[in-house]
Amino acid sequence: MDVRSTWYGERVVNTRANLSELTLAAAEGTPPVQWRVSDAPVAYDAALAAMDERVDAIVAGVAPEQVWLLEHPPLYTAGTSAKPEELIDARFPVHQTGRGGQFTYHGPGQRVAYVMLDLNRRKPDVRAFVATLEEWIIRTLAAFNVRGERRDDRIGVWVRRPEKGDGFEDKIAAIGIRVRKWVTLHGIALNVEPELSHFSGIVPCGVSEARYGVTSLADLGLPVSMAEVDMALRREFEPLFGATV
Repeated sequence: MDVRSTWYGERVVNTRANLSELTLAAAEGTPPVQWRVSDAPVAYDAALAAMDERVDAIVAGVAPEQVWLLEHPPLYTAGTSAKPEELIDARFPVHQTGRGGQFTYHGPGQRVAYVMLDLNRRKPDVRAFVATLEEWIIRTLAAFNVRGERRDDRIGVWVRRPEKGDGFEDKIAAIGIRVRKWVTLHGIALNVEPELSHFSGIVPCGVSEARYGVTSLADLGLPVSMAEVDMALRREFEPLFGATV
């Protein structure tokens, strides 16, 4: 593995870490992770530039790790495995990005968390990092009585929808990361109350089967505020990754 620049976003069959050992707490003496929340929408290019700058500073040892919670204006992003035919209707700006995966949508009502952690100080294991991100999402959803689940053949976190039919499931959160010199970039996107019709302009994460859709907390009948989601995210982050400030 090229630890200078690698990514996640494809299928991960038989590659996840031992789920009973999920913890990526930092080595003793590591400063708490800086917890940052942006209230106003952040332009995608500006967010990428800020994330790149912060990761370079973490690599250089002159800045603490950071989790940055934000929302973007409506847009589509193309990961490193995106296929042109999976862009159905470019009704919003399309951004090429270095994260793993295919096409995804970002927009208001979706909580994006950019996770910039130094795995050198934790565990230099990309699979363990991805599994812990999944667990973070699952525990956050459980705080709202939603059962999120992993799937070996599909990325992200899924919710069963038996009311739609046998075997129907909807994705409620996406994961796409990159690692530079064992410092992570990008992160997760949790659907709180986005406009779900905006996902129809793409094949989300390359999953095209009719029984697999997209959902949100609001779509599941849970009118949860972004502030409530942020509190749950922070509360569930700390047992897995360590203290925040």
